[in-house]
Amino acid sequence: MEKKDNKKNLGIVGIVVAVLILAAAVFFGNRFDLFAGVRNVFAQIRFGWNVLLNLIVMIAIVYCVYFLIKLALKLIGKKGGRAATMSSVLTSVIKYVAVLLGFCWGLSIIGVNVSTIFAGVGVIALIIGFGAESLVADLVTGTFMLFEDQFDVGDIVEVNGSRGTVTDIGIRTTSIQDAGGNVMIVKNSDIKNLINRSNHDSVAISEIAVAYEENLEALELKIPRILDAIWDEAQKKAAETGVAVYEDKPVYLGVEALADSSVVLKFRVKVAEKDIFSGRRMLNRDLKVQFDRENIGIPFPQLDIHQK
Repeated sequence: MEKKDNKKNLGIVGIVVAVLILAAAVFFGNRFDLFAGVRNVFAQIRFGWNVLLNLIVMIAIVYCVYFLIKLALKLIGKKGGRAATMSSVLTSVIKYVAVLLGFCWGLSIIGVNVSTIFAGVGVIALIIGFGAESLVADLVTGTFMLFEDQFDVGDIVEVNGSRGTVTDIGIRTTSIQDAGGNVMIVKNSDIKNLINRSNHDSVAISEIAVAYEENLEALELKIPRILDAIWDEAQKKAAETGVAVYEDKPVYLGVEALADSSVVLKFRVKVAEKDIFSGRRMLNRDLKVQFDRENIGIPFPQLDIHQK
């Protein structure tokens, strides 16, 4: 409670200080005529019902045009891949353009001399360049990513140690959704060490242990039959559900390790990158089921107790 009270007091003090500084700035500005240029810019400001109506009509026009362009881009983006990427980036750009256009148009409607404001754009741009260096870096990086085609919407990527599916690419940020449904917003300038998993074939790996007592040569003679059975059942299941996880028949890679109490066998199956985890779980299950049918034992840790 004491910390909260201290923060509240600091907030009140900060507001008071800000008000005093603003009052002093206005007082000295008027005394030394520092706001002459500002008065010239806003000298022709108009207010009235006609101006309000014009502003409403302007906002409606800008919003409708933005909405129609956004809708068209969304329809194009449904094709997926590169089209979805271009649609996502252009939607982001159009949003900024619409806001800027509406702001300038609104100023001209109420009588502000917009051309005088733009005369100082060079100085303002210089100030923004120093004060918003990271923003400029985000925009430049986003533009390069767009033209270099590093990844598209729908691709599965690893960025800075995080893995997920690209859901949106903006001119300033990129959205990545992980397997848990969490969406991570990454600034484009922070995207480093990116791995596009969708550019390569993916495989699910399963390592299954058998007891040393098993005859390895006899077991390996059974493996082709086991893998054929797994593939046939997977195809049957895919035909029934319309969802295929395995893209090819599983492959036996050989003996992975001679562990303390078992011989570890390694298998792999080709899957889509989005199914790499579910594919591994499915392969583990299918191997266990087939090993049980063939009476192949899978060892597990046991404790022997000797009592005198």
